Amino acid sequence: MVGASHPVPPVPGLPPSSVAAASPVVPSPRRPTENDGGSASERVRWWYESVLGWPTAPGEPVRLRTGVRFDVLDVPAGAGYATLERLGRAEQAKRAERVGRAERAGRAGSARADGAGSPVPGFPVAVQGGRMLLLVAAGAAEELPGLLEWLEWGSLPLDLTAVGTGGLMDAPPAPQPGPAGLPPRPPERDGLRGAAVWLRPPVPGCEVGSSLPALSVPGHAGTALDLARLVHTLATQCHRVRLAASDPPRARPVARVG
Repeated sequence: MVGASHPVPPVPGLPPSSVAAASPVVPSPRRPTENDGGSASERVRWWYESVLGWPTAPGEPVRLRTGVRFDVLDVPAGAGYATLERLGRAEQAKRAERVGRAERAGRAGSARADGAGSPVPGFPVAVQGGRMLLLVAAGAAEELPGLLEWLEWGSLPLDLTAVGTGGLMDAPPAPQPGPAGLPPRPPERDGLRGAAVWLRPPVPGCEVGSSLPALSVPGHAGTALDLARLVHTLATQCHRVRLAASDPPRARPVARVG
């Protein structure tokens, strides 16, 4: 009978207790290639599930499940770019201040050796159709309404939404390694044609979850960007984008002839 078990015969020279039933070895998932008929979608799905360990939803196009490994903050691309630029400048100022304090304390060499403190690690960011998708810690979507209220942004209409448990995100194509081994940043015009692309892609081999913005815990100095700081900056920039869009166009000066 197929699937029926049979007794394992004793092995000469070994006691019966030393004989164990052999378990089948399951090979690791093999990367689909163009040579064996693997489609582009199959290769993208394999990269997310096998390399990053991110669950995907069945069907086409490939979509990532949110609320498992990460949530997503969805904002206008203009507000997102302004937020990333502002946060980057603030972090550079902090590093410069740490270097200055170390130099005044006579520890300039050690400060420069360790980078004057560990900078806030970059977290994955994608762009799609004029929108920016910022990956944050799982559970952040549930915290967003209360966080906006606490930051006194709850009464204003903001084009700031979150996608969490049960949601889906279009999977950007797997980035190709650049000269330094890291995926290159795509041009800003990418993602405006409706397809999602990585602006700041996840790096395989790194623990992405530890770099995602999350609510800070009192007394615990984490390495991820504080979620409240990110949301406050995003809300500020979304509000500015809304005000700029509602401003009436300025009248053009009329040239006089004569």
